[in-house]
Amino acid sequence: MPLALRRAARAWQPLTRLLAEAAPSALGLDDEEAMELLGDATDALRTAGVRVHWPRELVKDLQARGEVGAATAPGATVGTLLGRDALLDFSWNVALGGEKLTEAELELLAESRRPLVRLREQWVVADPKLVARLRRRRTGALAPLEALQAVLTGEMEWAEDGERVAVEAAGAFADLVAQLRDPESRAPVGVPEGLRATLRGYQQRGLAWLADMTRLTLGGILADDMGLGKTITLLALHLHRQEQPDTAGPTLVVCPASLLGNWQREAARFTPAVPVRRYHGGERTLDHLAGDELVLVTYGVLRRDRERLAGVKWSLVAADEAQHVKNPYGTTARELRALPARARVALTGTPVENNLSELWALLDWTTPGLLGPLSVFRDRFAKPIERGVLGADGDEEAADRARQAAGQLARLTRPFLLRRRKSDPGIAPELPPKTETDHPVALTPEQAALYQAQVRETMARIEKADGIARRGLVLKLLTALKQVCNHPAHYLRETGPLPGRSGKLELLDELLDTVVAEDEGALVFTQYTQMGRLLERHFADRGVRARYLHGATPVPRREEMVAAFQRGEFPVFLLSLKAAGTGLNLTRATHVIHYDRWWNPAVEDQATDRAYRIGQGRPVQVHRLTTQGTVEDKVARLLGAKRALADQVIVSGEAALTELSDADLAELVALSKEFEV
Repeated sequence: MPLALRRAARAWQPLTRLLAEAAPSALGLDDEEAMELLGDATDALRTAGVRVHWPRELVKDLQARGEVGAATAPGATVGTLLGRDALLDFSWNVALGGEKLTEAELELLAESRRPLVRLREQWVVADPKLVARLRRRRTGALAPLEALQAVLTGEMEWAEDGERVAVEAAGAFADLVAQLRDPESRAPVGVPEGLRATLRGYQQRGLAWLADMTRLTLGGILADDMGLGKTITLLALHLHRQEQPDTAGPTLVVCPASLLGNWQREAARFTPAVPVRRYHGGERTLDHLAGDELVLVTYGVLRRDRERLAGVKWSLVAADEAQHVKNPYGTTARELRALPARARVALTGTPVENNLSELWALLDWTTPGLLGPLSVFRDRFAKPIERGVLGADGDEEAADRARQAAGQLARLTRPFLLRRRKSDPGIAPELPPKTETDHPVALTPEQAALYQAQVRETMARIEKADGIARRGLVLKLLTALKQVCNHPAHYLRETGPLPGRSGKLELLDELLDTVVAEDEGALVFTQYTQMGRLLERHFADRGVRARYLHGATPVPRREEMVAAFQRGEFPVFLLSLKAAGTGLNLTRATHVIHYDRWWNPAVEDQATDRAYRIGQGRPVQVHRLTTQGTVEDKVARLLGAKRALADQVIVSGEAALTELSDADLAELVALSKEFEV
């Protein structure tokens, strides 16, 4: 024993006091020594071959959580919990052995200046961080959306050092949160009188969700796949709100110009008793507006007439194809935010096209404050998720951060974003089969030479740049490479000749020859107006009957072209992805061809849904043309591998590629060796 004691005393000095005793049996420790023994001293003694055993009853776990509950009396209604002037209590919940400490015990713990505290006739070790947090704990109130963000994500920032703490809901507020967490669990609402349609089961659930969220003035995003009936669901919501005295009033629908006619036709068909006003054209007016009127306006007219539109007390404002306001700093988004309304609903099949800031922009309009300031949102969610989705393979730490952030964001946004896909069980079983085929095509020697030259020249400039200049060069490089992959004439700004210079064009000709020979219809999508012009001219030279719909096509002309295609007057409809990738019903087509790749699968899917939607009675074949060994090919495979994470929050896109390191970017854009010239 003396030898072991001397060895231990050399490792931890207080033990030397025992060496002076003839028969050492116990060592009295002050608080500082006891805390030291709980920490570094135990490791030092273990190294010296001496084990430290603590009495089981001494070391107890103190589990601390923030708790949010209703500041109102028990039995509070949802309206009082989420009202404009509502506040919710925030307090600390500390449990010892699974049982909550009383307020008096919390005070004792907070006032303690010793590492060992006597609680409930037992000694416990008080974590200094926990004690410090309790001393400055806030027992005040939170605004409803601040409280919702905390309990839905399960944590909030509640310490001066920025550390996040776990949070849970309590009482009536916990009941509300449980209700919000499952968007499709709402009690059904009756089919409104005046609706001349039979709603499918998922549409009835969507109506119940929208009715609930708008009644609570929380708003939300109906993000169903295109073709699942968002329009009829919104029309049913308008009728439902007219039946409730506290929500009755006119509804404003803001949509792209190409969809004005569709909204007017659908309203006349399904809600014939509802007065509809098309607020568009030179003689537009809001005079003599009926209390239950449906007003249709384009985003362009909204920008010009916002002050006049803001003079109406709208019961509901709905933004269709709401991705048009994805830029929170854009004029359209600012004017939309300035419209007063009791409730707001966004309709879109693609809540995110390029980056998560777009999701923030939509939810900050429908439910202001839910996601916090944009800068905080980007640091907490967007950056770790986007880096994880498009980060280097093998970076497990980044992948873990991305999964954690994606999980929290999904929990936070799920109550406010109802997302249903055609592939979901029971959603649209009557749809015919859809076959998707990726067509890898080789670059021609001319394309390969242009591709390699562009990579070599621009990468040299990127390596010398930083900040905004570097990001701009990266996006310029990516655009140039995609244009080379399309056709040399696209990149070189030439008008021709076109045949024999692009692998994609040769395959497109083969596909369309088959479509025309079999008397079927095809949609051909490109994201570039210039490439569309080249293809339009090429089709004319080959004698292929085709029309081209793009952003500059006037609204009446668009409607004429859509109707003519549906009647079978021409077999090939060439479409700009941005101008025609949403809202149109083109079920005459049985083939959808994506000539160039948009680096968000959801955008391509939405364009495909022009043909693959309710009303389509024949199988649909989707063709995606991708050049082998190029950045197109690599990004498509990368996003496919990361799809599971991306789908949690509906994110992917090329903006995140600007944040890659020079080495990773060079590897991504370099032409694979087997395709070099």
